[in-house]
Amino acid sequence: MKMKEGLSMNRNETRQVKIKNLELGHNSKVYIQSMCNIPTKQVKKVVEQILCLEKMGCEIIRVSCLDMEDAKAIAQIQKQIHIPLVADIHFDYKLALACIEAGADKIRLNPGNIGSKENVKKVVSACKEKGIPIRIGINSGSLEKDIHDKYGKPTAQGMIESAQRHISILEECDFYDTVLSFKSSDPLLCIEAYRLASQTFDYPLHLGVTEAGTTLTSAIKSSLALGTLLMEGIGNTIRISVNGAPEKEIPIVKELLKDCRLINRVPNLIACPTCGRTQWDMEPAVNEIEAYLQTIHKDITVAIMGCAVNGPGEAKHADIAIAGGKKEGLLIKRGQIIEKLKQEDIVNRLKKEIDLF
Repeated sequence: MKMKEGLSMNRNETRQVKIKNLELGHNSKVYIQSMCNIPTKQVKKVVEQILCLEKMGCEIIRVSCLDMEDAKAIAQIQKQIHIPLVADIHFDYKLALACIEAGADKIRLNPGNIGSKENVKKVVSACKEKGIPIRIGINSGSLEKDIHDKYGKPTAQGMIESAQRHISILEECDFYDTVLSFKSSDPLLCIEAYRLASQTFDYPLHLGVTEAGTTLTSAIKSSLALGTLLMEGIGNTIRISVNGAPEKEIPIVKELLKDCRLINRVPNLIACPTCGRTQWDMEPAVNEIEAYLQTIHKDITVAIMGCAVNGPGEAKHADIAIAGGKKEGLLIKRGQIIEKLKQEDIVNRLKKEIDLF
């Protein structure tokens, strides 16, 4: 492993795989992914959702393809978005061919569940012609019956064995533009499986905890599993799955990558937990500024502190800060007190200072 410039850790070297204009693996970049939760055939709504995710920082988007109408919709969607699009396909190789023809930038499928090897060869041939990679996704909850029976439960070894079966089909077709994922709803199994995968294969790895639940449970499970792996140099793309709107996912994954020092131009918000010393209505201000910072792409640290005990100290190290008082707060820029603000003026003034930074 080599130390990459600007990062806080070593990154595992992998084979390089291109998806549209992005290079996965063999570099220090970890790309942010998400997935639409709208039927792909509803083109207008899907495009609106993708454009929103783009603005938030999503770099790769996946859509489901359940039928030919979904597959054909990809051509219309591609004309209106700016990031690589992945088509998610199961069981029907004809859908894969249709998605490739419609302009998908990457295919997510498992070669072992789309029929005969002849069908797989047709998909591989089309991917080769268009320069499209394939992601093989191994989920602990859907291992082949014989593998599950062999180990008695989902295990990292079983997940690797399943991947080897699928990979061998592609390699027999002389296809190596492959990305792998090893997802589980158990974060500790995720860690074990991805560690073993990084030792076994040289393909790029897409990180994720599947079926992670609500915003709270997903943030905790994903931070435990994926944060651990990222700090070990494992992973080339990442999705933090949250039940509901995919817009919930991007802030969590950006925060995780920022804290692992794998991305910059992401604001850092510092806010105290509040206590009996707090004498201004701080929580609404923190929530509004947090939401506002999701639209900002700057290396900026904003501190919002409740009182004069810790406030000035934290504020001194922030670019822009508020140290709260009694229904008021001191505006502090780069350690210098600028002025005293009334509570009702704090949020708007902070937004203005953030814009000017």
